[in-house]
Amino acid sequence: MEKENLKLTSSEIGSLWGEYVNGTAVDIVNRYMVSIIEDEQIKAIFEDAIKTFEKQKHQIVTFIENEGFPVPIGFTESDLVKGKQRLFTDILCLNYLHIMTLHGLLGHSTSLAVSVRKDLRDFYDSCDNDAKKMYHQTIELLLEKGSFQRDPLFYPAENPEYISTQDFTNGLFGTDRPLSATEIISISFNIKKNIMAKTLSIAFGQVTQTKEIRKFLTDSEKIADGQIKSFAKIMQTDNLPVPKSWETEVTTSTDSPFSDKLMLYHTGFLFQAAQAYHGAGLASAMRTDLVATYESTILQNLMVTKKWFNLMVKNKWLEQPPLAPNRKEIAKEK
Repeated sequence: MEKENLKLTSSEIGSLWGEYVNGTAVDIVNRYMVSIIEDEQIKAIFEDAIKTFEKQKHQIVTFIENEGFPVPIGFTESDLVKGKQRLFTDILCLNYLHIMTLHGLLGHSTSLAVSVRKDLRDFYDSCDNDAKKMYHQTIELLLEKGSFQRDPLFYPAENPEYISTQDFTNGLFGTDRPLSATEIISISFNIKKNIMAKTLSIAFGQVTQTKEIRKFLTDSEKIADGQIKSFAKIMQTDNLPVPKSWETEVTTSTDSPFSDKLMLYHTGFLFQAAQAYHGAGLASAMRTDLVATYESTILQNLMVTKKWFNLMVKNKWLEQPPLAPNRKEIAKEK
């Protein structure tokens, strides 16, 4: 079969569907942020991000329509309320774009890994290059503004060594050992992502007009805060610095710039996406206390996701992804 005539697989359709829905959610937030940002350098990066996604969105729609699938609903201008009082500072907006760019890098790489058709692989290559460009831009500007939080520094040992004792895995019992550089990668990264989840939960919680959603967001904030403290305690035990929080970068506005649907979806997305990073951290953990912390965190996020799912379904806000044919139902029709 000619490569250009290959039908898209279920995995390829699923990746396009996810890229569209998640991309439109972040795009709406970006469009709000660019409308309130005062710093011209930060505004310019957001304008680039919006133009980049518009290009990607058009190509995703083309792929989906050419296969005869309906284009997802996703999120639209109806989920954005313009002219509202600002909810975030410029620096929080820039940090948000940086964190979402990290999500984009992982998402594009995953989509590329399940793609076979060349035009789709070329598309995700392009998306990955766009995300890498944005990653460099956000870091450079955060460094320039003095707002990029670097991970802890290490003093080098004289020589490489082999592990020589079973105590290397101890943490709760026996002889403790300092955190390894490979463990700190995930700990620091997960703290930063939890800080963003907590910050957005605070912001969304103070502007939503729905009591049930406010309670969910308040509970999510407490869970994210507890996870931050658990990982921070492990870092601080080894006298390592912990990333600062961003709560003070949220204004006191109670005027919502977003639909409840968007805010609830975005919060659930962050907790679901975090599971991949917590799983990676668990895989690299070699101390029992760290393993226990990751296991507890993953379980907590599963409970948050369950409550989120129920709320989204109750409000008819959770869009259904393409499903495999129900052969039993098809057979009944005859």
